[in-house]
Amino acid sequence: MTRYSYLGPAGTFTERALLQVPGADAAQRIPVANVGEALRDVTEGRSDAAMIAVENSLEGVVTAAQDALATVPGLRILSEHLVPVSFVLVGAAGQTLEDAQVVVAHPVAYGQCLQWLAAHLPSHQHLPASSNVTAAHDLQPGQVALSTPTITDHVDVSVLATDVIDNPHAVTRFALVGRPGPLPARTGADKTSVIAELPSDAPGVLLEMLEQFATRGVNLSLIQSRPIGDRLGRYRFVLDLDGHVTDERVADALVGLKRFSPRVVFLGSYARADARSTEVHERYGDASFVEARDWLRGLLAGEPEA
Repeated sequence: MTRYSYLGPAGTFTERALLQVPGADAAQRIPVANVGEALRDVTEGRSDAAMIAVENSLEGVVTAAQDALATVPGLRILSEHLVPVSFVLVGAAGQTLEDAQVVVAHPVAYGQCLQWLAAHLPSHQHLPASSNVTAAHDLQPGQVALSTPTITDHVDVSVLATDVIDNPHAVTRFALVGRPGPLPARTGADKTSVIAELPSDAPGVLLEMLEQFATRGVNLSLIQSRPIGDRLGRYRFVLDLDGHVTDERVADALVGLKRFSPRVVFLGSYARADARSTEVHERYGDASFVEARDWLRGLLAGEPEA
């Protein structure tokens, strides 16, 4: 039986993302406490893959996930999944919204509901929780929790408010992460993820890295700096590229990046969750790269130019 690890307990948004994977509903689903544990399950063979949150449309990248992907060897992103996000506010039986003094919430969830909470609970305090489900466990008098819309299927609580979110378009992006193997086939609506370090902090070196993509017509849909941690001022960059590594322009850009960067981590090429096709100018299409290589081969072979 296929085994998947995910941020638990049951009922989290991460489990909702996992259930988008074909066959996951019948697989063994292993709830874990954090991203690091989920990825260790994969590298140490306890799970076939792990579902982790990597980016939120309001809060940006999930730094713990990006740092783990940069430092844990032997991982590949197999697919990505999008989950619309809104929360319910819950309390123990008999609790009312007017009595609430403390909001128990995962920090990311809390950040997405600040305006709503300021309007409805202006003098509340925040108590961090490890997940959107554990937030609803063991609530004390005066405490309410931000949780998932399905929380009442898992915990005996009362719903005090629904559709709690500052932005109704909020979405979280999740990645299914497994061990290296054959890459998913190119679909024409793909994404490639890499992590790269700069060779120095000289003027213009970041521009030089970005030129590896710009000169080949490769769009960056995400670029995020993260500290390497060995000393101040040293950063790695998390990059999402539009396209598949088997696209000529993407492959050529990655070759250029590898020559430039002292360390490149290839995280995978996979289908975009939104299925949006990548638009490519003719001069950056596969045929253009093939034609240019054939031209150079002919020059080296002494063939007359047409």
